[in-house]
Amino acid sequence: MLKERFNKSTSLQFQDEKERIKAVRGYHLSDDSQEQDFDNITSLAVNICNVPSATIVLVEADRNIVKSYCGTHFKEVKREGSFSEYTIQERAEIFIVEDARKDIRFQENPLVKSQDVVFYAGVPLVNPAGYALGALCIFDTSPRKLTKRQIKALVSLAFQVVRLFKVRKYTKNTLALQEELKQRNEELKDFAGVVSHDMKMPLANMIITSDLLRSKYATELDKEANDYLDYIKQSALTLSSYITRLLEHYESGKTAAEKEQVFDSHDLFEKVIELLTIRDDFEINLPDKNIEIRANYVALEQTLINLIANSIKYNDKEHARIDLGCEECGDYYHFKISDNGQGIREEELDRIFDLFATTNNVDRRGQKGSGIGLSTVKKIVNKLGGEIEVESTLGQGTTFKFTIQKR
Repeated sequence: MLKERFNKSTSLQFQDEKERIKAVRGYHLSDDSQEQDFDNITSLAVNICNVPSATIVLVEADRNIVKSYCGTHFKEVKREGSFSEYTIQERAEIFIVEDARKDIRFQENPLVKSQDVVFYAGVPLVNPAGYALGALCIFDTSPRKLTKRQIKALVSLAFQVVRLFKVRKYTKNTLALQEELKQRNEELKDFAGVVSHDMKMPLANMIITSDLLRSKYATELDKEANDYLDYIKQSALTLSSYITRLLEHYESGKTAAEKEQVFDSHDLFEKVIELLTIRDDFEINLPDKNIEIRANYVALEQTLINLIANSIKYNDKEHARIDLGCEECGDYYHFKISDNGQGIREEELDRIFDLFATTNNVDRRGQKGSGIGLSTVKKIVNKLGGEIEVESTLGQGTTFKFTIQKR
């Protein structure tokens, strides 16, 4: 009767066995590589319990995967009738066999017959969903008993194994997601390039055609018709600018990869100011100190053009002022662009660097922003090893501060 009961227990399959196997495979744990974190745990188990060997085993559909071992490497790969099989089926805190030679379940086990295993203890590795993924096992070649302290320590180590499984799964999933996002970003970049090329020509034709219509039929068009032509031209120019900036955003990675150069901060600021259209009533103040900078000139220039252009476009004061700052501090260059313009609402500051995020502000021509420029700036600054932040008071002005790492 006893032998029949044990034979019956070895053939038991949980109703949720398919889900358990799915959970095991969901952790993406390979059986062909050991990892130091898991080896540390089996080493601790050996030393705490004073046994010759310990393993971390995952119980698959028809075999056991030895994830880690310390001491003798028991090459137990068959699941049926194994110590680990009983460990996960018992559903107890710990499964102990003090003398396998006297236990009918294991008398024919290869580990007992050919590798002299006598003592076994295993703690099931139960994930948060309640599935036993495998076991933390210890072995000895002599009969023995465990103390309460040793049992408690093994249970704690098994809990840490499951936590490592979880961390490893999260890391692998995160890396896979990053790779997928990288691929999608490359596809989107290619798409943006194609779209920009295919759309810019028709837009250019719209702009030229509106000018030709105005020139050819100037005497025949009334004010309303002229306004319509202005609207068509302005819309085409706006869309063309939007496409250009979108392409710049996806090309900013290449910009940030440019080689570094050595240049003066004042020369950089003056070059940027020359490139921008600035009215006579604008006061722009350069930093008091001129410093030598070793950095990616092209990327830094694009960043400053974006930020200073924003300060110009969104300044509503009769006497507009922009103060520029640059200083060297440790391993970083610190830049600051302050203006006395419209300012930004507090609730909009948290998302201002998000792609396509726009504020309620309109520029000096009554146009809203595209939500691309500041996102591009943040992307470039981050790739240059720095950070960017913004401070603003509505109606009083805005200050952008950013750092880039020295090269």
